[in-house]
Amino acid sequence: MWELLSNISALSVFLSIAVVGFLFLLISLIVGEIFDHADLSHTVDHDLGHGGPGFFNTRVISVFITAFGGFGAIATRQGYGIFASSFFGFASGIVLASLIYFFARFLYSQQASSTVSSSDLIGRTAQVTVGIPVGGLGQVRCLVGESMVDKIARSKDGGAIPSNSVVKIEEIVGESVIVSPVSSPQQVSNAAQS
Repeated sequence: MWELLSNISALSVFLSIAVVGFLFLLISLIVGEIFDHADLSHTVDHDLGHGGPGFFNTRVISVFITAFGGFGAIATRQGYGIFASSFFGFASGIVLASLIYFFARFLYSQQASSTVSSSDLIGRTAQVTVGIPVGGLGQVRCLVGESMVDKIARSKDGGAIPSNSVVKIEEIVGESVIVSPVSSPQQVSNAAQS
C-alpha cells in the first residue's frame, strides 16, 4: 500500500483535484436548477432576501477546486514544492472563485422583476373599468411601471363611481383596493402623468 502511495506524484494529485472540480462544474452547469436550490448559502440568502448566488454556491466552489488543482499542478510542474504549490493553487482558487462570484452577483442584479406589490399601488391613480355601485364592488386598472394591474375596488365613502372615472387608490384591504374619485382638474392632470 505504501509503495502505491509513494508512486503518486504531487502533479497527479493536483491534476486529479482539477479534474474532479471541472467535472463537478460541468454537472452543476448541466443540472444547474437542482444545485441552485441546494446552495450551501441558502439559509443565509433566504434570511437576506435572495440577493443572488452566495459565495458557497456550487459553481463558485467548483471553480475554486478546479483552479486550486490546475494552478497547483502548474506550480508543481514549474518545480515548486508541495506547500508552495498548494499556496499558489489556494490563492489562485480564491481569486478565480471571487471573480465568478462577483460576476454572478452582477448578472443577478441585472434581472428585472415584473412583480408588483400591493404597497406599490397606494397613492397611484387608476381608471375605473367596471363601475362601482353604492356600497358595492367594481374594478380599477392601474399602470405600475410597465405592468397593468386590475384590482377589485370599493369606494372609500361608499358612494357610486361610474366607469371610466379616474380614482386615487387610498388603501389596500386584502386583494381589493379602496379608492376615492379624483375630481379637480389638477388631480386629473396628475393622474395622466402617473
